[in-house]
Amino acid sequence: MVNHSSLLSEARRELARFPALLDAIVAELAPARWRARPASDEWAPVEIVCHLRDEEAEDFGARVRVILEGGTRFTPIDPEGWATARRYRDADPLDALAAFRGHRAANVALLAEAVPARFAALGESPSGLRLSGLDLLAAWVTHDGLHLRQLAGTLTREWADRWSPLRADYAGPIPYPPDGTRTDA
Repeated sequence: MVNHSSLLSEARRELARFPALLDAIVAELAPARWRARPASDEWAPVEIVCHLRDEEAEDFGARVRVILEGGTRFTPIDPEGWATARRYRDADPLDALAAFRGHRAANVALLAEAVPARFAALGESPSGLRLSGLDLLAAWVTHDGLHLRQLAGTLTREWADRWSPLRADYAGPIPYPPDGTRTDA
């Protein structure tokens, strides 16, 4: 049995510290680095930040609100489709980062006022997936970690490629193979 209070407290702490980690990893990126993809089918840093922004507002934050307000149905989302439809790669990265920070601060404040027992309630997505508020909290923090890893890998590949033919791989395995599918513009 999951202790609702412990999960809420730990999730709130992790969610609150993530913006500083994100800020540190993208601090002072040159415009080209914001838009460089490690492979043609992978996201550039600006796309990752836009995804985090929209997930914060329309997925995790919105779905937790449904649970806390006693609702049972989640609004449909399309995170993969948003990247194209919303032109993430063309977005201003600093605006996206600021919007993410604003959404995250509001969500952390919401969680600070939340009653832990409410997170046992279930909501259902249009696909029929049923998630409790506890599921959402656990997934939310996990989502941050997955995208932090993705962003670090993207920047690592970009760094190694930029200094080729130097043997950056001496450091260890570099994410995303240097297969020539990388696009910078």
